[in-house]
Amino acid sequence: MNKRTLGFWEIWNMSFGFLGIQFGFALQGGFMSRIFQTLGAEKDAIPLLWIAAPLTGLLVQPIIGYLSDRTWSAKWGRRRPYFLIGAILSSLALFIVPHSPFLWVAAGLLWILDASINISMEPFRALVADKLPESQRSYGFVTQTLIIGIGTWVASNLPWVISQMGVSDAAPTGVIPMSVKIAFAIGAFIFLVSILYTVFTTSEYPPEDMEEFEKEKKRKNQFIPDILNNIGSMPVTMKKLGLVQFFSWFAFFTMWSLANPALTEHVFKTPAPIESAYNMTANESALAFEKANTAFQKSSNEVGRYMGTYGLSSMAFALLLTFYTSRKRINRKWIHLCALILGGVGFISMYFIPSPEWLLLSFTLIGFAWGSILSMPYAMLSSSVDPKKMGVIMGIFNMFIVLPQIIAALGGVNIAYKIIGEETINAMLIAGISLIIAGLCNLLITNKNAITYNPKEA
Repeated sequence: MNKRTLGFWEIWNMSFGFLGIQFGFALQGGFMSRIFQTLGAEKDAIPLLWIAAPLTGLLVQPIIGYLSDRTWSAKWGRRRPYFLIGAILSSLALFIVPHSPFLWVAAGLLWILDASINISMEPFRALVADKLPESQRSYGFVTQTLIIGIGTWVASNLPWVISQMGVSDAAPTGVIPMSVKIAFAIGAFIFLVSILYTVFTTSEYPPEDMEEFEKEKKRKNQFIPDILNNIGSMPVTMKKLGLVQFFSWFAFFTMWSLANPALTEHVFKTPAPIESAYNMTANESALAFEKANTAFQKSSNEVGRYMGTYGLSSMAFALLLTFYTSRKRINRKWIHLCALILGGVGFISMYFIPSPEWLLLSFTLIGFAWGSILSMPYAMLSSSVDPKKMGVIMGIFNMFIVLPQIIAALGGVNIAYKIIGEETINAMLIAGISLIIAGLCNLLITNKNAITYNPKEA
């Protein structure tokens, strides 16, 4: 199929829904560990509580990719029905999460939230490959990254901004502060509105051969065999990219699950107070706990605000690449390699910085890696697979994202950082080392079409 070249605003419209998706992911990534700690979770238990995120991705994304490949509606298209269903469920979950009365409720809601976000997210990746000609793939994925950067920065700063407006960070024991509740409610609204914008401003191409498409739909009980067949026939380039993704996402899962306890302890010197260490029946001790808890909540706001910097720098990274890729070809392999190594340096620097202000530099470097992770692997992959299977392939590719997170959640990150020492900040050193390894793994990629768009060879 000959696909026409799209203008910037058309690509922007089809990618705008990612703003809402990233609001969901940024609020989840920046503040779920804080919610878990507020509800009484021990530090070493936090990665396991996060296992919902990778497990739901492992289950949901290949299924949604497979189903969306086999969906077509003249009115709603192929991917847009899944955007809408995921947005409605995600918005409801986002609104409810900070009102969790118990730890197990918050953990359960994380399962629902992450599954719902994944329903929307996977088809967005496939939509870029569906809509854009090969020459615009890098441009499309980089534009998505630009919007993701905006969402990450704004959402990460929401609790801090709301606190600065006078909303209290203080709350009774085991209760999430009102600043966080309002931030999640705003995130739920933006999630739904941004997805609706894409649904109503973007059209989709019908299947190239409608007769063959209808025959394919009528095949019965082929889901598992088809998934297994696609896994077995995975292109070599996809396997090599999988290795890069493995170490990249191990690093970022470590950040999402342990950055809050690591930085509140090591950089801000305000660890989460343990209620059992205080005599809550004594007025003086109860006041001391309240003071320590408020300090922890405020420094958690600051951690979220500094984490938002990686969204801002990923946005700047994407903006530069957007302008460049709209006119010239890029070497995706070397851009990704350098960006990941810079991100690794950013993680490692957290151990050595003398004051919180230096976190701006740390997260700026991490943002370069994040911007590249969200665009370059998908641009390289989309140039290496069958366009008719783009949805299911993107879903299967997600395995290389979720498997390292599952390993980390089941104790891998705790075991790894405790080799260095007991302090939680050592987890950030492990994240840095992992990201540098991911960068070097790019040297394995040799497929010319994956590395750079080649019009004569594509």
